[in-house]
Amino acid sequence: MSEILARFQLAWPGFALDVDLELPGRGVTALFGHSGSGKTTLLRAIAGLEQTATGYLAVNGETWQDGARFVPTHRRSLGYVFQEARLFEHLTVAANLDFGRRRIAERERRVALEHAIELLGIGHLLERKPERLSGGEKQRVAIARALATSPRLLLMDEPLAALDHARKQEILPYLERLHGELDIPLLYVSHSPDEVAQLADHIVVMDGGRAVAQGPLVETLARLDLPIRLGEDAGVVLDGTVIERDENWHLARIAIAGGHGAALWVRDGGHPLGHPLRVRILARDVSIAREAVLATSILNTLPARVVELAEDTHPALTLVRLQVGEAAVVARVTRRSACGLELSPGQAVWVQIKAVALIG
Repeated sequence: MSEILARFQLAWPGFALDVDLELPGRGVTALFGHSGSGKTTLLRAIAGLEQTATGYLAVNGETWQDGARFVPTHRRSLGYVFQEARLFEHLTVAANLDFGRRRIAERERRVALEHAIELLGIGHLLERKPERLSGGEKQRVAIARALATSPRLLLMDEPLAALDHARKQEILPYLERLHGELDIPLLYVSHSPDEVAQLADHIVVMDGGRAVAQGPLVETLARLDLPIRLGEDAGVVLDGTVIERDENWHLARIAIAGGHGAALWVRDGGHPLGHPLRVRILARDVSIAREAVLATSILNTLPARVVELAEDTHPALTLVRLQVGEAAVVARVTRRSACGLELSPGQAVWVQIKAVALIG
């Protein structure tokens, strides 16, 4: 059975956790929300670091908590990566990794340490001690150490929060490799829409200790009724495939999954033809026209249909959900523009998306 069932109730002065979740037993699930929403508390409850009076937790058919029955953290087959790497400073990288591997009996090792080292690209760091590592390198070692325990579940609590932008961009490709090459479910706590958009398959939106929305990432981000609005970060994620590369202009063309032939020009990221790709489209980079506009600098003009309109965080603005084939796009326009275009559900329009805003 490939699913994670988590039901917890926890009451503290000024805060209560009350969740009942049924999550995929594969892929990356992001626990997303603002600071204090309960993301880390939920992760710690799943790890057994917060013991709730009532609770139930089963991971792919293995029960870790059921009422009075409580499997302690050290007996749960999980790996935990914190915001700080928490490496043993007196040990080399190789010794840190071996410490993780020695926790697991040889017959239970499902992830080869050599594979974890290769996945995280840390082979050249094995003889160094943590003091000689950058922040990004430390986190890669911490993730490899967690994998060395051959976990049935991997937990990450904002592992990139302490890193600057350059170090985040360094480590994100390694996290994507984990996603693509390991069959270990990952629960990933973050308040960064960029990280969630790049890594997650499924999302749980937390607010006030409750899960106010959950579902597949592509569908959930396109909803206009979420209690937590993303402000300038509002937008959607589309899956696609590279179908053309224009080396002269350094652009790539991405066929949108479910787009019924629709494709987007984006800045070329160097991926080969046929490579699956995820594109994030912010609502602020989408405009709407009643007719196709030809003489424009915007390269992407696609036929669409209005699905719904909703109020935005500022009274001057409106969010519009549109359908391009079966794919959803969200646009942010002024209420004046929405009124002038007489936008309404079911209306056929054209969406314009800036290629300069998209990276393939």
